[in-house]
Amino acid sequence: MVLEIDPIINLTYYHVANDVPEISPNIAVVIDVLRATTTISWALKNGADSIQVFADLDSLKESAFRWNADQRVMIGERGGKKIEGFDLGNSPLSVTKKAVYGKRLFMSTTNGTRSLEKVQHANHLFAMGLPNRRAVAEKIISLKSKNVLILGSGWEGSYSLEDSLAAGALASYLKKNYHSEVNILNDELQSALALWQIWENDILGCLKTATHGKRLTSLGDYEEDFKCCAQLDCLDIVPAQVERGVIRAS
Repeated sequence: MVLEIDPIINLTYYHVANDVPEISPNIAVVIDVLRATTTISWALKNGADSIQVFADLDSLKESAFRWNADQRVMIGERGGKKIEGFDLGNSPLSVTKKAVYGKRLFMSTTNGTRSLEKVQHANHLFAMGLPNRRAVAEKIISLKSKNVLILGSGWEGSYSLEDSLAAGALASYLKKNYHSEVNILNDELQSALALWQIWENDILGCLKTATHGKRLTSLGDYEEDFKCCAQLDCLDIVPAQVERGVIRAS
């Protein structure tokens, strides 16, 4: 009898979309803790049929207006604020079952949807926040793929602490639970792992310390958003791209 050996997983982390080379990875995981990928995960948990993501607002409107108004929800955010004329802003608390159940969500945010568009050519594309870290990690393990690209969305092309924290959380889980070797291929991910080791027992504190966390705090009372985004491994949802730019629960 020949024993099947799991392949080595090679993990690479880019902390902003601008740094990603023009490649088509086998697996890409996009992270935007505050708040796009957290919002996507909760929307699917609450029964949204699908989420179509856009970097460009005009493209979003053109696609959305082809849909029956009763079957669509338009989510728009720039600079942390809801865009005028859109149904919802970019908050995981807004995508309630009443608001999204059975509907197609058309979504554009400052950072997260741009990152999803950047790696939409991946064979497998997943959106991850901290609440569904374990679910996404287990999906990666089940696929037994050799190469995984992790992409943090950052803030307008610059580094974000909270996305690197989540990248480190994902790498840490894979290293502890995968039955073969996990290779960390770049210093960015080594740093993310170290960041996770420092903050894993105070995730909420890290999110509030981050520059983007402070930015949200300056805009209003986002305490409940912070708490929601800081939850770890509480969702079994894996948001996966099923066609170019369209995400469903897998």
